Amino acid sequence: MGGYLDQAIERLKQFEGSVPWMYLDTVGKVTVGVGTMLPDARSAGTLPFRMGDRAATVEEIAKEFARVSALVKGRAAASYRTANGLRLAEGAIDGRLRDVLEGFEGYLRAHIGGYGEMPDGVKLALLDMVYNLGPGRLFHQYPRLVAAIERGDWAEAAGACLRRGPSAARNAWTREQFQEAARRIAVQAEAEVREISWRWLPVLLGAGAGLLAIWAAAGRAKRRSRRGSGRR
Repeated sequence: MGGYLDQAIERLKQFEGSVPWMYLDTVGKVTVGVGTMLPDARSAGTLPFRMGDRAATVEEIAKEFARVSALVKGRAAASYRTANGLRLAEGAIDGRLRDVLEGFEGYLRAHIGGYGEMPDGVKLALLDMVYNLGPGRLFHQYPRLVAAIERGDWAEAAGACLRRGPSAARNAWTREQFQEAARRIAVQAEAEVREISWRWLPVLLGAGAGLLAIWAAAGRAKRRSRRGSGRR
């Protein structure tokens, strides 16, 4: 299994879908790959689209951008495809997504203290949310979640990560990442308590035996004192 960024790429492709041709999203924006919005033909021309077995020209990319832009928005992605149209290779889609995630992760590192030391599952959940919401909405609309994360309170974070819009399965997966981190902390804490208990048990037993010896000696001394007083 790859690192958590590789896992984030695969999970986002599962949740968002991966479309290698240009299409219109529900608000009419030209989009490609894993929800990558293309604001204009120039931005589309920076991507390595291919026409069959060769690289597409800038002119061909601009023409396809114009064609898709003129269609009706919000239809199924497959309806924007043409038989011999432009395509992005899967490696190009993954590379673009990785670049976006690395940019978002830089933002998270800069704005959440201790991000680098957080469990991978927590990072996966945060990357999914920031990709879906954008940094502004994540930090301004989910203050309870952000505060819980900064405290390392994963159980609280699990109860504060629900989004409107994403599927129930996606929300459940995100919540599970925080819950699993909370379970790991609880198990670790329990193990540390057991270790400390076993480490101090001989000391406590020794101290208890010493106290018993002191009490026994005190009892003997007291009895001798009473016998001595009786003889007088």
